[in-house]
Amino acid sequence: MADSSTSTDSTEPDGATEPAGAAEPGKAGDSVGRVELVRRDRPVYVIGGGPGGLAAAYALRAQGVRAVVLEKSDRVGASWRGHYDRLHLHTTRRLSGLPGLPMPRRFGRWVARDDVVRYLEKYAEYHELEVVTGVEVSRVEPAADGYGWLLHATGGRELTGGAVVVATGYNHTPHLPDWPGRDDYTGELLHAGEYRNAAPYAGRDVLVVGVGNTGAEIAVDLVEGGASRVRLAVRTAPHIVRRSTAGWAAQFTGIAVRHLPVALVDRLAKPMAKVSVPDLSAHGLPRPDTGLYSRVNAGSIPVQDVGLIDAVRKGRVEIVAAVEGFEGGEVLLTDGNRIEPEAVVAATGYRRALEGVVGHLGVLDERGKPVVHGARTPKNTPGLYFQGFTNPISGMFRELAIDARKIAKAIVRDADVRLSRLPG
Repeated sequence: MADSSTSTDSTEPDGATEPAGAAEPGKAGDSVGRVELVRRDRPVYVIGGGPGGLAAAYALRAQGVRAVVLEKSDRVGASWRGHYDRLHLHTTRRLSGLPGLPMPRRFGRWVARDDVVRYLEKYAEYHELEVVTGVEVSRVEPAADGYGWLLHATGGRELTGGAVVVATGYNHTPHLPDWPGRDDYTGELLHAGEYRNAAPYAGRDVLVVGVGNTGAEIAVDLVEGGASRVRLAVRTAPHIVRRSTAGWAAQFTGIAVRHLPVALVDRLAKPMAKVSVPDLSAHGLPRPDTGLYSRVNAGSIPVQDVGLIDAVRKGRVEIVAAVEGFEGGEVLLTDGNRIEPEAVVAATGYRRALEGVVGHLGVLDERGKPVVHGARTPKNTPGLYFQGFTNPISGMFRELAIDARKIAKAIVRDADVRLSRLPG
């Protein structure tokens, strides 16, 4: 394995032996001094070994704090390993590196899925992060003595940490709508999380449900992979932006406007869209009637064009109404039409699935998302942090890197009885 893993025993609260170098500053040289837990058996636990969790663990290590990453799978970057084959970051390589290690130039401007996985493996190895695999946390609650947090994990483990960073991922558990007749559908139905490439669908009639970035890209992949017919079911027309225009990445604009007033960005985006993106109304994709940044604030990121515009204009991807239900081998659409695709790929999103872990603490909103994230911690749960549960227009990896440093500094600053600074 590329990640540096300790034995499971090293995470047990009554058997804390500090690994060699665990309290040393990170390689980036940004430590502010040596810090240790008042209770030596209480590290900061980071739940999740994806980019957010690894970045937080490094940032803590760079502050001189011992951080233990708990990853339920057998390797870091498990979520990225499961994405479809053609996926690339929609953000530039230079602005997608995590703290302390840039992405290699050989990965190109738009980094492929497999290279993201290689980078995460190298990141854990390079920074000598303490990653324990095969451990899933089922519940977090205040420690009985009032200092820190008790984590219930795989195999009946009970781990006590001085602080906890929850970084289990924005796209955690696939969501498949409970459409009427779904269970009796006689065609092939799968969630986009199960889709890998177009090879099994060559020569077949396929319906993709959902026009977020995943659905749009899978539709294009199916067309290019030889599907005989590709339809894309759309409930709400999305904002579509070019990934790059004359070398200017859409991410740059996202960064520039992120802190501007929502109404102002909405006004600016409208004429820019008319110049850069053709009107696809005649093909079933009208321009949205709500502002781009208003949509972002509601949780809907613009679709970055990686071939969808051209495919729709040429009729290679047909736009149809949203799915209402299933009946035998037919798919019922909201406009009253019925179609009979051979396969349906549901790009219908994911759930955070945090209810069992922290839902009892009153830290989730009505949609199951943390009420705060980054360096902020809920008022009633000091020492509990959430990393990576937003989908920012300025780029997920970039914001994960920024938040990781902020979380580490907040943990050191606000640790009171949980952490104490040592001289030197």
